[in-house]
Amino acid sequence: MRITSKGQVTIPIEIRERAGLLPHTEVEFKFDGKIVRLAPAKTAKKDTRGARLVAHLRARGGITMSTEAIMSLTRGE
Repeated sequence: MRITSKGQVTIPIEIRERAGLLPHTEVEFKFDGKIVRLAPAKTAKKDTRGARLVAHLRARGGITMSTEAIMSLTRGE
């Protein structure tokens, strides 16, 4: 395996799968003076767009209807 002029290398799929390195996984390199190790980064995950949307909408409802009243409306009663 060869490192490109940009410092890139392709990790074989068997190794990626066994290590759980999926696309867009943040990784970190560790060097002990002789060996370079690659591992998933231990940084906190950023909120996804969906998680931010749910957090924004959570507890935003201003209607104070009972469950029975809502069910009556959905049944057309």
